[in-house]
Amino acid sequence: MTFRALITLAEGIDDLQAVTLVDVLRRAKVEVVVASIEGRRMLTCARGTRLTTDAMLVDLLAQPFDLIVLPGGAVGAQHLAAHQPLQQLIKDQAAAGRLFAGIAEAPALALQSYGVLRQRRMTCLPSASHQLSGCNFVDQPVVVDGNCITAQGSGAALAFALTLVEQLCGQATRTAVAAELVV
Repeated sequence: MTFRALITLAEGIDDLQAVTLVDVLRRAKVEVVVASIEGRRMLTCARGTRLTTDAMLVDLLAQPFDLIVLPGGAVGAQHLAAHQPLQQLIKDQAAAGRLFAGIAEAPALALQSYGVLRQRRMTCLPSASHQLSGCNFVDQPVVVDGNCITAQGSGAALAFALTLVEQLCGQATRTAVAAELVV
């Protein structure tokens, strides 16, 4: 079975988080679609890395995904939080019981504003945790609460990506990908 994952990008997204997520999920043979919420496919990350996405998010709104992931980066996460079509997509994903995830600032800025973290255990960049309400911040690198997976920051990007692989594909695939990465 092939799983599909959507990674949403915006100007100012964190370079390391975005590339790590795409790389690790593709190593696990997940069909990854990288989509821009901006009006163009080429985006500049927080530290100047330029990435070209596979598609525009507005063209994918009717397609189902097993997982939707929001990378962090303060500026990028603010853009994600303000994007109404993405907000509705994440709400629908959560309501359907399908996996959704965010790392660093994305849980505190975007997922929090979408209302999908209520009563959940979650984590985010510790310096952004003051923006949370209605959920339970856990000071751990990666937290899984049902269909919601969150992580603290770039230092946790590899563990976060491997946890996403495990949630989608199982422990055996996670172990195989981790071995390939010498983790």
